[in-house]
Amino acid sequence: MTDTAVTDSAVLRQRAPEQQREPEPPRRARRVPAGLLRTARPRQWVKNVLVVAAPAAAGELFSAHALGRLALVFVLFTACAAAVYLVNDARDADADRAHPVKRHRPVAAGDVPVPLAYAVGGALGVLAPVLAARLCPAPVAALLTAYLAMQLAYCVSLKHVLVVDLAVVTTGFLMRAMIGGLALGIPLSRWFLITTGFGALFMVAAKRYSEAVQMAGKDGATRALLTEYTTGYLRFVWQLAAGVAVLGYCLWAMEEGGVPHTSVLPWRQLSVIPFVLAVLRYAVFADRGTAGEPEDVVLRDRALALIGVVWLAMYGLAVANW
Repeated sequence: MTDTAVTDSAVLRQRAPEQQREPEPPRRARRVPAGLLRTARPRQWVKNVLVVAAPAAAGELFSAHALGRLALVFVLFTACAAAVYLVNDARDADADRAHPVKRHRPVAAGDVPVPLAYAVGGALGVLAPVLAARLCPAPVAALLTAYLAMQLAYCVSLKHVLVVDLAVVTTGFLMRAMIGGLALGIPLSRWFLITTGFGALFMVAAKRYSEAVQMAGKDGATRALLTEYTTGYLRFVWQLAAGVAVLGYCLWAMEEGGVPHTSVLPWRQLSVIPFVLAVLRYAVFADRGTAGEPEDVVLRDRALALIGVVWLAMYGLAVANW
């Protein structure tokens, strides 16, 4: 074989990988929209169903006006939450790459460029409150703006402050529960706020506790505070929060006092039973340290789902006074 033939063969071998890599840009371009959607955490959108909590408790859920307004609020809150997730993942990209699970997130994995994540997150963060100001009552736009400001402050610095980080995440859940009432002009019960707030703190502290248990002795923890909280303290917090949530719900259920009810059974008081059972069932996963993903616990545990259905049925019957 001549030197020219050898050289030509070497050139062809060098070109072959380049030819194989040519389709890569289109494939990567297709990955970007999917990566943005994944970064927006569709599985977390179930949390935003809390926007119907206050209207449901007041018995003002099933009307065309209420459903339309709540659907709009759900979309706007989801957009705000997605904006926060995008900014958070862009900021934490380097740290996430050191985490055994979070390194697969689209931004950390390189599927979504960091500048693009910032740009899309910023656009959603501006667009949602502007639309809320045009289409919803003023308190809704104000609450969405406050939510964004608080969560972005959390991404930048508050997540590094002991206890404050728990309060911020808990307040995010409470805002979800409040915004439905604000959208429809429904007064918010003190017991509703107490139960919702401490119920959220229970789940947040249980999540932190589970993360601390699972990451104990391992490298790659992306939450710096997990090394400062002790598991004993986090256990204390979720146990305290669970107790206050149950107490608040019981006081709400019994506040009718001796006023006679016209329904077949005292559904409001009876709903305490499945509520307490749901807290106890969730506490099983918290105690095991497997409540790191609350949506997985809620959606995948059949017993907890059944208890939830029973509670919803009783709650609905109480609201309908059947």
